[in-house]
Amino acid sequence: MQRLNMDIMQNMEHKTPLANNHISVDCVVIGFDGEQLKVLLIKRVGEEQGEIFHDMKLPGSLIYMDEDLDEAAQRVLNELTGLKNVNLMQFKAFGSKNRTKDPKDIHWLERAMQSRVERIVTIAYLSLVKIDRALSRNLADFEAYWVALQDIKALAFDHNLIIKEAMTYIRQFVEFNPSMLFELLPRKFTAAQLRTLFELVYDKPVDVRNFHKKIAMMEYVVPLEEKQQGVAHRAARYYKFDKKIYNKVRR
Repeated sequence: MQRLNMDIMQNMEHKTPLANNHISVDCVVIGFDGEQLKVLLIKRVGEEQGEIFHDMKLPGSLIYMDEDLDEAAQRVLNELTGLKNVNLMQFKAFGSKNRTKDPKDIHWLERAMQSRVERIVTIAYLSLVKIDRALSRNLADFEAYWVALQDIKALAFDHNLIIKEAMTYIRQFVEFNPSMLFELLPRKFTAAQLRTLFELVYDKPVDVRNFHKKIAMMEYVVPLEEKQQGVAHRAARYYKFDKKIYNKVRR
């Protein structure tokens, strides 16, 4: 039997009362695999008007009375995806009265939480991560999956809007703190990977020659002696992000 979302099971086992059934946290975990930006989503299974439906949602749930928001975000992400010690930052609150306008969402949540649910304000958290084997090892056990940004279909509640706002926040944040982008890259990366990342984040093409000039001006992007190996094309040089230099030049 396909396992229902972990937030249903965990809530049933947790004895602490929920916080008014009106406050939730949702986690937008965005990763880069070298080619695409991806968002971590979990499967949702429910029943509406006698029919079973399957769709996807962000990892999120109502908070407990005895925890603060940051604790709730870490707990929910861990319970629903297995991820631990992920750097989450609060970026926006979503409180539109239309968040719960779809009866399917309300009925699903009320069955999950075994109580009546009306208007819900959610606090959205953002995390940028490198997608690697270690990070993704146990995701399938939780029915959590990386979905390419451009492949995301209609999600539960207002989760498409939350992801859109997360991308807007990233673009604005990177303007004055570009180090944020390097959280998405491996320890050593090529100029092409960095350029691809810029194109995906800003959703527009970047001129190759101008971008190489831009890299040359970034003192904290340090060229390495090492180059790619075992590639069919001309081996590209690797670079690394030097946080010490970044902190020094950004003062």
